[in-house]
Amino acid sequence: MVSTPRNRGMAVVVAVVCCLGVVAPVSVAQPRDVGNPCVGTVERPANGTTVVSVQGYNQSGKQPAMLVGVGPRGAIRWVHHSAAEHDAVWSYDVDPMANGNVFVTAAVRGGKTLVYEFDPTTQETVWSVEFDIRDTHDADLIDGGSAIVVANMRNADPANGTNDDRIFVYNRTRGEITWEWRFADHYPPAVGGNFSKDWTHVNDVDAIGNGTFLVSPRNFDQVIAVDRATGEITTKLGEDGNHDVLRKQHNPDYLESENGTATILVADSENDRVVEYARRGDGWTRTWTVGSPETLHWPRDADRLDDGNTLVSDTKNQRVVEVTPTGEVVWEFYAPWLVYDAARLRTGEHGGPTAADLNATGTHEITGSAGFHGDTDRLAACHARLMAVDGLTEAGRDALGGNASAGRT
Repeated sequence: MVSTPRNRGMAVVVAVVCCLGVVAPVSVAQPRDVGNPCVGTVERPANGTTVVSVQGYNQSGKQPAMLVGVGPRGAIRWVHHSAAEHDAVWSYDVDPMANGNVFVTAAVRGGKTLVYEFDPTTQETVWSVEFDIRDTHDADLIDGGSAIVVANMRNADPANGTNDDRIFVYNRTRGEITWEWRFADHYPPAVGGNFSKDWTHVNDVDAIGNGTFLVSPRNFDQVIAVDRATGEITTKLGEDGNHDVLRKQHNPDYLESENGTATILVADSENDRVVEYARRGDGWTRTWTVGSPETLHWPRDADRLDDGNTLVSDTKNQRVVEVTPTGEVVWEFYAPWLVYDAARLRTGEHGGPTAADLNATGTHEITGSAGFHGDTDRLAACHARLMAVDGLTEAGRDALGGNASAGRT
């Protein structure tokens, strides 16, 4: 069933300026949804729907978690209130699926994790699996969708002095865990965070081909590759406490250049930047940096798009920005409170050209933002707009119906 939005939006009146009796032409330099307080800079329409995962937290306390579907020019196509629908406390990773649906990871009440396939067209959950594990940030479909790989953090038993933070594979057909890999078998307790509470804070796992998982133990300040067959760590980027390389990173993506160079794109969260590292010999070289503490505030996801731009979830600035290889903002959408992840539907989230292939290596600052992250009134109005929408909006129905307006919203 398609739910009805509680707020169909406000009519936008475009003022035409007259001077000496001559009507000035209406500018089309920024073809954005100008009546929407959530829309920032839109220099050109995005390539497809952008799904934004909102955790729901600000300084005044806990706010509802949600997913937001955003059209190419910033129109709100749909809002999925995961807090209301699934009792979700936190909304985390969102992965685009080949069929146009979204695979969602959420922490739900009772200290459990829910993963589910969500259909934006019907606004319904296709299927779901609940795990008796806490605060999981990422789970991905693998093996053609027959299995789920899960990043299992906060798995300590203080009474026994043990910590079972791990990566595991759950077979959906058999309904059981068929493979697991424990950090305690490879790292001493002194590395990372509190061994009895939140040791690894492993926030991401991706299958990157050839039976390898790319894993992000955030509290270790490093990204590792694990061989599924042997259980060996085949490579590491960064090391515990070396904040010049990474500092409590999120959501690394594996890229490969045209000449076959292994490359990692990662949101270097507590350094307030997005970075790219290329494999050179036995080590890694930082080849691209975008952003700084002046322009990013705790970014937690960065996806390289097919055209070479990068989609960044700028968490504490309450927004998602698409930036060019040299840091210019070409698309910007605000989604209070506390953006975690964002993905473009039907375009995938892993892949795209490297900075070297784009001839864009070096350090670049972010420019061209609308700057609404400093406007508390505007952010509050944006949050109110999102909360007032439940399910598909008119813009969402237009897009699904193939109307001529669908590509313009």
